[in-house]
Amino acid sequence: MRIDILSKEYPPAIYGGAGVHVTELVSALRARGDLDVRVHAFGHPRAEDGTTGHPDLTELTGANAALTTLGVDLSLAAACEGADLVHSHTWYANMGGHLASLMGDIPHVLTAHSLEPMRPWKAEQLGGGYRVSSWVEKTAYEAADAVIAVSAGMREDILRSYPSVDPERVKVVHNGIDSELWQRAVDEDVVRSHGVDPDRPSIIFVGRITRQKGLPYLLRAAAELPPEVQLVLLAGAPDTPEILAEVESLIETLRETRDGVVWVPTMLPRNEVVAMLSSATVFVCPSVYEPLGIVNLEAMACELPVVATATGGIPEVVVHGETGWLVPIEQVQDGTGTPVDPDRFVADLAAAMTDAVSDTARAERMGLAGRRRAVESFSWGSIGDQTHQVYLDVLRRRQLGR
Repeated sequence: MRIDILSKEYPPAIYGGAGVHVTELVSALRARGDLDVRVHAFGHPRAEDGTTGHPDLTELTGANAALTTLGVDLSLAAACEGADLVHSHTWYANMGGHLASLMGDIPHVLTAHSLEPMRPWKAEQLGGGYRVSSWVEKTAYEAADAVIAVSAGMREDILRSYPSVDPERVKVVHNGIDSELWQRAVDEDVVRSHGVDPDRPSIIFVGRITRQKGLPYLLRAAAELPPEVQLVLLAGAPDTPEILAEVESLIETLRETRDGVVWVPTMLPRNEVVAMLSSATVFVCPSVYEPLGIVNLEAMACELPVVATATGGIPEVVVHGETGWLVPIEQVQDGTGTPVDPDRFVADLAAAMTDAVSDTARAERMGLAGRRRAVESFSWGSIGDQTHQVYLDVLRRRQLGR
């Protein structure tokens, strides 16, 4: 059976959780040995067998990013001729999967890593292109043979955002973690090279600078941390100049009142991220929108307890009182995820982080429990098998004419 997987991100061009998911899923599916898995990714040619890069169309140079994306989608759709099933990831590739399905009567499965209605701040980034991306996503979801949600929370969001989608076609298959690649590995030289003191307690954040990650709330909450606690931010790839300027201003303000505020604005290689996680006391995920949160699994696999917002799929990963702390949040129901009471959320986040670093022995116990949970419940082998079963169910339903 030939499966064509469509994605904007694929090695070496990975900048978010969706790219990690696609990479690991492809590896797990190919490891089965009974599938012909081909990858079609945005960008330059890849050397990997069975993988094709699809560059932007030169005719669309300088156009809105949404239109550039649609140009690549046309190339993706054409390349899927002969596939038994196409599986697209994120709105960027969804139209490619949808068009391939229409052209060749090929079953189309898509995985929901995020939802455009839940990210209205993207209008800042895309302008009118956000209306285009929203139309693409809606069209693809409503026509897909199956939609895979990376968490039960995401499944609820899908059905609320797109009520015409048949609930029977929305399946939950969690994100996963490669616990061999992500495991505790202390390297104090790497840690010191980035300006962090490994002998002091620290709270670490890893993520893109985007509205959904909640970084401004974290920076406000950090002002209440004990003075000996370092705040380490592995934060890059800002969505817009505006969010970057806001974060820069908050970091400058925080540095006026405390030391140990370390910001690494570049994307580090995995081994350095592992070293930074392994040196930290606690991981923090202040997201206001998070379908699941692979970063939490990566931190847990490195034996870190997690302080995270109780939103989206995060409570399906972080177990309050066992592998970390879940910070309550009441959110405005306008799709932005904005806290109803931002000051309360900031105060609760600060209290949870302070509690987390107050007892290092407890933090270590929770970190070990997190590692066990990541290994036992989120292996890619299991996720590959579950995804394969979705493919079989879709093909069987097609054969029965349903």
